[in-house]
Amino acid sequence: MASAAKTVYVCSACGYESSKWYGQCPACREWNTLEEELRAPAAPSSKRRATSAVQNRSSVQKLSEITADTEHRFDTGLRELNRVLGGGLVKGSLVLLSGDPGIGKSTLLLQICEHLGKGLRVLYVSGEESAHQLKLRASRLGVSTDNLSLLCETDAQYICEVLAAEKPDVVMIDSIQTMNIPELSSSFGSVTQVRETTNLFMRTAKTLNIPIVIVGHVNKDGNIAGPKVLEHIVDAVLYFEGDRNLSYRILRAVKNRYGSTNEIGVFEMQDKGLVEVENPSMMLLSGRPKNVSGSCVACIMEGSRPIMAEVQSLVTPTGFGTPRRMATGVDYGRVSMLLAVLEKRAGYFVGNMDCYVNVVGGLKIDEPACDLSVALAVVSGLKDVPVPENVLAFGEIGLGGEIRAVTACEQRIREAEKLGFQKCVVPKYNLMKIRKNLKADIEVVGVTNIRQAFDAIIG
Repeated sequence: MASAAKTVYVCSACGYESSKWYGQCPACREWNTLEEELRAPAAPSSKRRATSAVQNRSSVQKLSEITADTEHRFDTGLRELNRVLGGGLVKGSLVLLSGDPGIGKSTLLLQICEHLGKGLRVLYVSGEESAHQLKLRASRLGVSTDNLSLLCETDAQYICEVLAAEKPDVVMIDSIQTMNIPELSSSFGSVTQVRETTNLFMRTAKTLNIPIVIVGHVNKDGNIAGPKVLEHIVDAVLYFEGDRNLSYRILRAVKNRYGSTNEIGVFEMQDKGLVEVENPSMMLLSGRPKNVSGSCVACIMEGSRPIMAEVQSLVTPTGFGTPRRMATGVDYGRVSMLLAVLEKRAGYFVGNMDCYVNVVGGLKIDEPACDLSVALAVVSGLKDVPVPENVLAFGEIGLGGEIRAVTACEQRIREAEKLGFQKCVVPKYNLMKIRKNLKADIEVVGVTNIRQAFDAIIG
């Protein structure tokens, strides 16, 4: 007589399993993460289906006998994507592409398929759309390569059998939350299904030496739906950022075993799909108003790329007892700290003022080098004195009001000169180090505290 299925509770953050529900996970201490699943008893080994058609055993090898000279990377046809990946798709890698609904994940995959299909055999596996729907979207994006094959299937084991038989060069899976292993009784998208299907695709990618790109959905908090262990299994995790109502998209790597995690790629969503933005600074500074107070340009580093961003601030008298603070694109706590430093160290009182800080273009800045630009924008809005449009400022502000050094100062100055800026305010320590090598036609002013920075720009 077959035993009945049992109920287990699985933590969506760490995968911990328990026979009863807890408000707090005993393993990772996260609250309200245990989800109920109905677990069927394991089938006899004689009737159990193989978990993968490509499983084999590995042999012991010495590190000195393994050569790394033959690393193969596939060019995706998008320089911005290649930059984020570290040079292209590595053979045998498993890449997770995630982002909000409608941000452009499936569009990006189809555009990659068009370029890869010129010399490689590509298999696109869809668990969400029919072949007819994929054909309509491919026609709209201009994807017509003959080397692109479609497979509309959700059985992960059958997909791995097809990969072992067909041996395509590149595989796209859209999406991992729609894949399942029939032996597991849990529903589609559950913690167990996502974890086990990802493990199955990972073993297939490594065994067949095929790069696999999988699409991952996000939950209401913006995190990847499924267990946190999903991000540990894959080789690279890419996030699509941006507002669906805006045309610009930012692709960021939060994990990459084959490259840097500091690089970003910038795209613009158009009628024919995603178009690369090779000069993000020009895009972010376009439409900048002239002779308007409360605006200052910052220069941040995204990996090896300097990017100019406009920081805006609106300071108005509050109509309530408690002033309101809002920050978009910058850390709220960082803005509150800078306002406190302005009052204590520089004498600019904003205690009875509402203060709004915004980074134009939907860019999110988390680098301390933008502190000086935020402070200048706030003071400019408070005094209603515009910062000249040809002035750039960057530097970290300490609690003592000092301007501290930042990295890649010379590279930021070169980018400012290239975009036509005529004056740049930088930390004095940085200027002392690069003065001998600096041969720029832009005026560079070194400052040591907030007051000097204000006098050099606003006066």
